[in-house]
Amino acid sequence: MRPRLFGATASVAALGLLGSLVTACGLSGSDGGTTLRLVAAEYGDSTATSSKAYWDKLTAAFSAAHPGKKVEVTLYPWADVDREVTRMVKENNAPDVALMGAYSDFAAQGRLYAASELLPVRAEANFLPPLAEAGSVGNALYGLPFVASSRLLVYNEELFDKAGAKPPRTWSDLKSAAKALKKEGVLYPYALPLGPEEAHAEALIWELSNGGGYTDGTGGYNIASQENAQTFRWIKDNLVGPALTGPVPPAELNREDAFAAFLRGEVGMVNGYPSLLHEARAKGMKVGTQSMPVSDTLSDGETPPAVGVADWMMAFKHDDNRELVSSFLDFVYQDKNLIEFAARYHLLPSTVSASRASKDAGADHGAEQFLTALRTAQLYPVNEPSWLQVSNTIKRNIGKAVAPSADPQVVLEDIAQQALDEATQG
Repeated sequence: MRPRLFGATASVAALGLLGSLVTACGLSGSDGGTTLRLVAAEYGDSTATSSKAYWDKLTAAFSAAHPGKKVEVTLYPWADVDREVTRMVKENNAPDVALMGAYSDFAAQGRLYAASELLPVRAEANFLPPLAEAGSVGNALYGLPFVASSRLLVYNEELFDKAGAKPPRTWSDLKSAAKALKKEGVLYPYALPLGPEEAHAEALIWELSNGGGYTDGTGGYNIASQENAQTFRWIKDNLVGPALTGPVPPAELNREDAFAAFLRGEVGMVNGYPSLLHEARAKGMKVGTQSMPVSDTLSDGETPPAVGVADWMMAFKHDDNRELVSSFLDFVYQDKNLIEFAARYHLLPSTVSASRASKDAGADHGAEQFLTALRTAQLYPVNEPSWLQVSNTIKRNIGKAVAPSADPQVVLEDIAQQALDEATQG
């Protein structure tokens, strides 16, 4: 999930962070079982918010608790980390542990430890169920969820009050609210970020709200389903066509830009996650959150799941590293350490015990809503080895489905064919 705040776009190298985090790494795996190599995504977007401070503190504490053991950390920006780890694996230089957005291709290659080989049963059972399911291939957990988020509809209460609009519960309600907001001069009544940054998230939110999604009941891709085609046809005819989605074509609007516009007070509604809510409230904005409005054709009482997004820890097999990796992961997943990282970036911890203990989740009603949604959320099909390629195809193309001259069914069928080709090649 690719996720993302989960996805800072600043170049870590430009911030001068990489050089300070890399120290005499070995050619492959750990150094005789005493030095663990961790490659992780950079969650911050500046020197002040860099993940370096967290990892410096945690690895120092780990070494103090395990005399003679040390951890070498390398951070890469989200735009680069998946590619860099893939390169390392191909060069037979895989790290011991990686934190990134995809794991299943490495699991399919037999390169990863299963959680059962590293963690006690109580620790493996402690992951939130939707996250554990997404991190599993077959019956084995290979992707250890680290931090997560869910998506809810976030709306500007002041703009709604001014427009006399009510928080929407159905698609028709959403359209009515968007029309009222537009009448009051709101630039983006409903911000629809289907640009290439993270279009697959916005698309899945809408698909689920109509009983669709990326996969069918067997787990196979079902991108061009009747429900999905109906969804994008409705968006095209009822939101994009009447100019209720703002001045930027949805296929060109990225999530980061949509969020920035929301924080400027230019957006009535947008699907967001906990960090957006935190930033808006820090600016003094009055913001409401709720589940995504559902299609008017769904049965009464039918409640589709929210979209959940997670990032994954994975442990690569090396001849001498299993004991060291096991000790490190047991330390990382202690409640206090997981909560500290999640709170730093206004995300949600991935375990049952840390979620219960999280002060942020308990004290902030908004965060509690996101946590509640996460417990039953649906994640991307990250346990499908082709998902990384398929998600890129969706991000590049799904915005075309709501273009003025587009036939949504044709666009979805084209994406589905590319997904099939990628799955077959994988």
